[in-house]
Amino acid sequence: MTNASGHRESPDRDESLADTVLLDVDGTLIDSTYFHALAWIRAFAAHDLTPDWWRVHRTVGMGGDLLVGEVCGREVEDRLGDELRADWADRYRQLLPEVRVFPGARALIDQLQQAGHRVALASSGAQEFTEAALRMLGMAGDEFAAVTSSEDVDRSKPEPDILATALQRAGGADAVVVGDTVWDVESANRLGARCVAVRSGGFSEAELTAAGAVEVVDDVGELATRRWLP
Repeated sequence: MTNASGHRESPDRDESLADTVLLDVDGTLIDSTYFHALAWIRAFAAHDLTPDWWRVHRTVGMGGDLLVGEVCGREVEDRLGDELRADWADRYRQLLPEVRVFPGARALIDQLQQAGHRVALASSGAQEFTEAALRMLGMAGDEFAAVTSSEDVDRSKPEPDILATALQRAGGADAVVVGDTVWDVESANRLGARCVAVRSGGFSEAELTAAGAVEVVDDVGELATRRWLP
């Protein structure tokens, strides 16, 4: 059968069985989306490329291996892709001191773990930046059931590989995903998992719902204040 958004659901699925929560990082737990966009804009500008800001912003959350081609086309990806990604990483490192954790992010993680859920970070970002996010949260990787990054898979979001790897490493059977972009929602759909979306990455409620999110809230702080999982 299909849900209200037209996405196929399994008729035999028990919605109460989710044992794992897969958390996106950028734009979900930490307020980094626009810093990533700024780093990309500066990297592009260094190569005399001037894509519109809105185009860059709307691809943040998609894997960096796909972003250059999505924004500037295949020819630029083939010619400059690796150089642009290296330049973006250098520029984002410079901006890291300005990135902050969303209020309620740590509280949400603590609540989920105390309730007995496996909690995993399923980021499509680089490992070093996932580790930086952990430091911002005041946590270590071994405090989670699993932590994944772009280095763990060959295909990034919107493919489901990051989520599938995190779920497998966490030892879970069924997951709920929390993310902030349509790429997170699409990745969850391909995995066959529900996605609760937050608006803190800059996508609208209508876009996230149309992509297949089962619920949309402003930010993780809102999730930390109420019951939202069975």
